[in-house]
Amino acid sequence: MLGKALHVWGASKARRALAVAIGLGMVMARTIPLAQAFPVGYGPVSPGTDWIVMDATTGRVLSQNNPYTERFPASLTKLMTLDLAFHALRAGRISTDTAIPVTAAAADVQPVKLNLVPGQTITVRQAMLGMTTLSANDAATALGQYLGGGSISRVAAAMTARAHALGMLHTQFYNPSGLPNPGQVTDAYDMAILARHILLTYPQYRYLFSVSSFMFEGRPIPNIDGMLKLYPGAIGMKTGFTNLARFNLVTAAVRDGHILIGVELHARNWSTAYSTMAHLLNQGFAAEGAGAGPMIAMDKALPSIVPTADAAAPRAQPVARRVLVTVDRHHVVIRHLVMHAGHVTQDMVPGWTAQIGAYDSYALAKRQALMIRGERHVGTARVSSVLIRHRRIWRAQLAGLNEAAAHATCSLLARHHQSCFLIAPRQENLAMR
Repeated sequence: MLGKALHVWGASKARRALAVAIGLGMVMARTIPLAQAFPVGYGPVSPGTDWIVMDATTGRVLSQNNPYTERFPASLTKLMTLDLAFHALRAGRISTDTAIPVTAAAADVQPVKLNLVPGQTITVRQAMLGMTTLSANDAATALGQYLGGGSISRVAAAMTARAHALGMLHTQFYNPSGLPNPGQVTDAYDMAILARHILLTYPQYRYLFSVSSFMFEGRPIPNIDGMLKLYPGAIGMKTGFTNLARFNLVTAAVRDGHILIGVELHARNWSTAYSTMAHLLNQGFAAEGAGAGPMIAMDKALPSIVPTADAAAPRAQPVARRVLVTVDRHHVVIRHLVMHAGHVTQDMVPGWTAQIGAYDSYALAKRQALMIRGERHVGTARVSSVLIRHRRIWRAQLAGLNEAAAHATCSLLARHHQSCFLIAPRQENLAMR
């Protein structure tokens, strides 16, 4: 343990010196690619693949290969951002329906993202689902900034402090998304500690990692973790990739009520990463004594898309929106459905809705909805979609209005020769214009 601690101190000192050097060399930072700061054979980009398999119940390591080699975590970072969110949810500082503002810094991060725009708001639940399914960097940055009181550096410091408190001695964070930073490192052992902590401490949020897709502003957001389809019993957890980090996996899987955690870092490609992970988990479950100890309770009856109620949000809240459409000769009949815990009800948003445009592009509809919301300062900007004769139409809407505000919105748009029509509360038959 002392040897490991000294190694951590030395590696951390080297990283800090490198970060200072890069920080002082502002011109060099703009002209020298990050890869040149870490030549092949050094630290995070040294050859080889590292892994560890851990019993979630006991913490026993079942197999490992170079588990203390420092690597760039890429989007595995989002597990720590989620851990901070889960902690805040438990403490009652936020709820899953808390509105998070999207800053320019969050909207401008590199893909993959939900294509959020500055000034938009998303809920904590949407941000978490965006991270666990698509690994959305804008959602992670927005959530991280909110948890850090508006500061990325502050949330990064909190993430690092949290990591060290959990015993993740090789881990340092500088952003909540996992986008490249020369000082942001971890190792396979540390990531296994984090995954185990999340699974045991916050079982009510395990469903987030198994969601196959969710609807966000009228479009399906898929889960990109291939282990969910390839490995029976996979709970999922996180994938991660950058050019220097290469291909990374944290996977939890359950068999006979017992959970194993696999971490794989710096794999050659996704095919190799997935097949290796499946092999490692199979070996782990077959190992003598694997799963010894009390079984971990699993919410087997819980639909994968439906969360259990948490203390901070006692009311059953919608977690996915679907649009059912039938078409006759003259009208489009649209029913918005919301999935609640255990049942499906019609989503009649309280108040009136002003439909303020129909577009071939989701981005254009979203821009229109947000623009009108910004001008009017009333209602909720919303985008929904409908399929007509094999053609997807995206509709910009301002929902949750009172009747006067709805009429005023359409009157304003009419004066500017823009399309708008009203949808009364509980109205289901909408003329398509």
